[in-house]
Amino acid sequence: MKLLLKFNLVFVAVFLLGIGLTGLVTRELLARNAQQEVLQHARFMMEKALAVRAYTSTQVAPLLETQMKYSFLPQSIPAFSATEVLAKLAKNYPEFSYKEATLNPTNPRDRAVEWEVDVISEFRKTADAKEFIGERDTPSGRSLYIARPIRIANEACLRCHSTVDAAPKTLVEKYGPANGFGWHLGEVVGAQLVSVPMQVPMQRADQAFGVFMALLTAVFVVIAAVLNAMLWWLVIRPVTRLSGIADRVSLGELDTPPFTGAGRDEIGVLAQSFTRMQKSLVHALKMLEQSP
Repeated sequence: MKLLLKFNLVFVAVFLLGIGLTGLVTRELLARNAQQEVLQHARFMMEKALAVRAYTSTQVAPLLETQMKYSFLPQSIPAFSATEVLAKLAKNYPEFSYKEATLNPTNPRDRAVEWEVDVISEFRKTADAKEFIGERDTPSGRSLYIARPIRIANEACLRCHSTVDAAPKTLVEKYGPANGFGWHLGEVVGAQLVSVPMQVPMQRADQAFGVFMALLTAVFVVIAAVLNAMLWWLVIRPVTRLSGIADRVSLGELDTPPFTGAGRDEIGVLAQSFTRMQKSLVHALKMLEQSP
């Protein structure tokens, strides 16, 4: 087996081992980074919803107080406005879904389903919990979600949700007296929830992983080509020349020209030693021929 082949076999083995280990570590890191990126987008959506709620509560609702006496306008409700705005946003980002899931909502569309009830229950059990991240199985596959508690921190909210008698008549006429009442100050009544399919961060991770591995492979190929060229030029080529000269000398061709062009590296030192040996051998043979 030739030296160049041996070198390439070892290089390929090291390359495969290195790229395998690197791939495992990189894939995990990219998946985590992609998941964190998606979660950051989800947090931004939540902050946007909170901003809409605050704007509706402080600037829109006061302007509609008079109309509310004659007809209930859900646009004056912060939760309704936030849900509507995020629904419009979801048209551009269909992979993200937003919901203000509530245990006892006024609007039936906000009622929490089974898994959302479990999330809200966790917030009710742990008063200090600010955020909860988890995964769940859905008919379309694995889904990632992030949740934040909806806590009654403003007494103004209780005007519509404490008792039926205290609520605006127009609200009761629209939604009925059965739901959305009995809330208390400081109570966790629901949760902001943003869900996104796990395939979204995984696709981003796969794309980045593919680009990274392609670039890494290209770098290894370039390195292999350069090393092969250097090995051939600096080692194999001069050694092959030395070998050819040695064969000719061993066959009795004493006029074989000496090796030239050697440098000062180990191959050059070897060539110089071989040249001295060649001269000594020629000189010794001539002395033998001249002896009687």
